[in-house]
Amino acid sequence: MDIFQMERSGYGSKRFPKLVVSFLIAFCLLYMVSMVYRSSTFVLIGEVAKDNGTGEVAENVTTPSESEDKHPSGTESMVVDKLLGGLLATGFDEESCISRYQATSYRKTSPHKPSAYLVSKLRKYEDLHKRCGPNTESYKRALKKLSSSHINGTTDCNYIVWTPSNGLGNRIISMASSFLYAVLTNRVLLVDHGTDMAGIFCEPFPNTSWLLPMDFPLTNQFYSLQPGNAHSYGHLLKINNMNISTVSQPPSFLHIYLAYNYDKHDKLFFQDQNQGFLQKVPWLILKSDQYFVPYLFLIPSFQQELGKLFPDKETVFHHLVRYLFHPSNQAWGLITRFYRAYLASADQKIGLQVRVFDRKASPVNVVLEQILGCIKKEKLLPQVDEQKPIASPSKNQTLRAITIASLYPEYYERIKSMYWMKPTVNGDVIGVYQPSHEEVQHFGNNIHNMKAWAEISILSLSDILVTSSWSTFGYVAQGLGGLKPWILYVPAGNQPTDQPCPRGMSMEPCFHFPPDYHRVSNTRQRLDTGSLVPHVRQCEDASKGIKLFNAKQL
Repeated sequence: MDIFQMERSGYGSKRFPKLVVSFLIAFCLLYMVSMVYRSSTFVLIGEVAKDNGTGEVAENVTTPSESEDKHPSGTESMVVDKLLGGLLATGFDEESCISRYQATSYRKTSPHKPSAYLVSKLRKYEDLHKRCGPNTESYKRALKKLSSSHINGTTDCNYIVWTPSNGLGNRIISMASSFLYAVLTNRVLLVDHGTDMAGIFCEPFPNTSWLLPMDFPLTNQFYSLQPGNAHSYGHLLKINNMNISTVSQPPSFLHIYLAYNYDKHDKLFFQDQNQGFLQKVPWLILKSDQYFVPYLFLIPSFQQELGKLFPDKETVFHHLVRYLFHPSNQAWGLITRFYRAYLASADQKIGLQVRVFDRKASPVNVVLEQILGCIKKEKLLPQVDEQKPIASPSKNQTLRAITIASLYPEYYERIKSMYWMKPTVNGDVIGVYQPSHEEVQHFGNNIHNMKAWAEISILSLSDILVTSSWSTFGYVAQGLGGLKPWILYVPAGNQPTDQPCPRGMSMEPCFHFPPDYHRVSNTRQRLDTGSLVPHVRQCEDASKGIKLFNAKQL
């Protein structure tokens, strides 16, 4: 009997009042339950969001009506710190950069909060950038100075222009370094992303842009930025016999070359006595592929300010990278689609980044043995059961998802096959995934860089992270995630090492090529940074490199 026959027979008219009454009763019960739940929810949020007993809701705490109340993994998150403890500014169009405020719900809350002084300094920098950024009157006036060989008087805005060198990881760590130098010296940072980084990142500063305009008059000089460049600061020191005081008037611009192959004259940039002169130069054009932040902590004139900005020295990059680098909507789409498809349901997420610089020197089988040795020695994943074809049923079965980031597919294929062909000894289920395998690093390729940025971000969402020694790709992932990684030493030879992946003591990147000698009585002596400041020490993965540590943990 269909609904029309029921109505004609009178059956529908008899049942209708009972249905209405039943519906009203059910609706009332549901309404009462929802009000009780909603009340308890807002009481909890109100308690968390009170500001020193004032009862006011903090700006960076969202309520369920303002955002999703669940993590992407499905676990409840009543309070989401969208502004990362004040690190991020308000005033952005959220739809133009969804990741800026959404990324925090994809990873565990960081225990490392920015200092109040850092937050205040960032807001002041944003005001400066808005006043002096591209297409402002101050910027146009500063451009006119470039046509002059020397500067008379002062300028209202000074700039540091970052230019790219090497791969995406190198670029991110050097941009972060350049930004910190800009903050310390009251300069405005402008970046030349070119075409191969276009559309990868969101704008980091509200109501302005950090992108160098395409009509910048010195763009044609960027490719000549090499050691000994005629416009470099190192060359200026060289022709003046290392005595910058003999230069009567500062030039309108200088090249600063701080890449891996910089010479002894370029390295003099880090001498404190030279910083005063550089302050008088309106435009610094910088090229670097290094994380040179650790050496800024060795410059006496910067030390007090850096101490106030970063009381915890091993959080410098963690705060800088989360402040500056947000995936564009296109990149965020790559990240979230992979996460939801493969990682969201996992109880534990493990990231494994394998960077092999020379495949002939580091054969696949040897590297794979090193990886498996790392997993076993550090107990990062359960071993496979060689005896049983099927794992015993378990109520406490854990689903672990491992993401492998590598240019090559062999490591993924071998590990995936191992956990597919045999069960684990404890019954855990292991899923093994690899977003891409490009085979070679494509320099100057926008799509390659987009995928690289997506994979860095995916690794940063891990609970456990294994990175490769010397890899800036891994440095960025650990900084974003606030993770102390296990450092995989990629063997150069036919034998794996006894210590395949010791735990890193700091989540800071390594400055691979610092100025490592200073002159004492006309002799060359290796710089012992630990004797200068306790928080700058030798890197675990690069014997000549230096990095920041939390001195309390040494």
